Amino acid sequence: VGVFARLTNAYCLVASGASQNFYSVFEQELGNHIPVIYTSIGGSRVVGRLCIGNRHGLVVPSITTDQELQHLRNSLPDSVKLQRVEERLSALGNCVCANDHVALLHTRSEEH
Repeated sequence: VGVFARLTNAYCLVASGASQNFYSVFEQELGNHIPVIYTSIGGSRVVGRLCIGNRHGLVVPSITTDQELQHLRNSLPDSVKLQRVEERLSALGNCVCANDHVALLHTRSEEH
C-alpha cells in the first residue's frame, strides 16, 4: 500500500491509472475527511515511494513534471506547502521518514 499511496493527516495521494477496486477503499474511508488525490510522479505510479509529506507540506523529486506539480498545487489543501527538490536519491519516500514534528534522512542525502 505504501508504495502506491502517501497518507497524511491532511491529504492522501494515490496512483492514477491503477485498479479502481483498490483505491475505492481510500475514497470510502477518507474521502469525507481529507482530499484523495489521484496523481503520478515523473509518470510513475509509485507515488508513495517518490514523495514525502506531512500535514504541513509535501516534497516531491525533480522528476515530477510541471503538469504533475500544477495538479498537486490545485488539489492539495491551501495550508500544505509543496516543494520540488533536486536530489540524487529521487525515491524520497525510501530516504526520508517524517511526521509533523521531526524527519529522519538517509545518510547519503545531499545537503540543501
